[in-house]
Amino acid sequence: MQFVIRRLPAFAFPALAWLYPNVASGADAEVVGGVVSKATATFKAALHGDQEAQMIVLRDYGAKGLAICAAVVVSYTIASAIGRFTGRIVSEKVDLTLGKFLAKAVRNVLMIIVAMVVLGYFGIDVTAFAAVLAAAGFAVGMALQGTLSNFAAGVMLLIFRPFKVEEYICVAGTEGTVEEIDLFTTRLNALDNRHLIIPNGEIFGSLLENYTRNETRRVDVNVGAAYEADLDATRAALETAVRSVQMQGLASHENGQVYLDQLGGSSVDWQLRVWCKPQDYFDVREQLTAAAKQSLDAAGISIPFPQMDVNVVGKVLTRTQAA
Repeated sequence: MQFVIRRLPAFAFPALAWLYPNVASGADAEVVGGVVSKATATFKAALHGDQEAQMIVLRDYGAKGLAICAAVVVSYTIASAIGRFTGRIVSEKVDLTLGKFLAKAVRNVLMIIVAMVVLGYFGIDVTAFAAVLAAAGFAVGMALQGTLSNFAAGVMLLIFRPFKVEEYICVAGTEGTVEEIDLFTTRLNALDNRHLIIPNGEIFGSLLENYTRNETRRVDVNVGAAYEADLDATRAALETAVRSVQMQGLASHENGQVYLDQLGGSSVDWQLRVWCKPQDYFDVREQLTAAAKQSLDAAGISIPFPQMDVNVVGKVLTRTQAA
């Protein structure tokens, strides 16, 4: 017992002085060890039915023990109520995941504060405990700075909501439908059924494209026509393609457009534009591409492939002359 007491840290003596009131705050290890031995003997005697020892235990330790139990129960109840209230507000206004996390975080932080206040009220020096917690927090923060940055980014994503579950996004060089937004990662399902897990830090610090946030999305299809084709005839054929797609029901009947884009190296480049719902984008794009090809074929307008004219300058020798 004496050996154990001698190896106690300095901040343990105030706690022992509170538990055993006969010990002065400046007591050395030998005195504390003697008091602990005496207290142990008193507790053993009380357990064996010694009424005098039982009265000593109730007088010296019972009231403080009840006070501690009452403080813990009341504090836990209040901290849990505050945590649930905070979590409910955040869940309703921001996000359910963030609300659950904040409910637990608020409760735990309040319990730590209450514990330190109670210990200080009963005469225990909590300065050393606070220093240990601060040092531990700093060490953990340095070791997990990457993880903490993902956590901070996750909180910002849940607050500002640049995208939601079931929306189709392109971010960090990948794209897919959002399956889940967590505090540390975001999960996507790609079109080819690949499951993607992206750290939130990469998402929050990069360009993000949300394809399904708005009610409509424009479908653009580029088409090249031969230089020999008449511009008005080409435009009429492509407008027929746009109207045929609009008549199929997926594309909007308004704001269809045939746009003369540029004079390319091998063709006159046009762009067909129609609007549709985001979930119909790929179906409408396929319909519009097929309709453009069919309309140009029906009008006798060819779609040229890239070609290059080579002009040779100088005397050309035949094989016989070269020999």
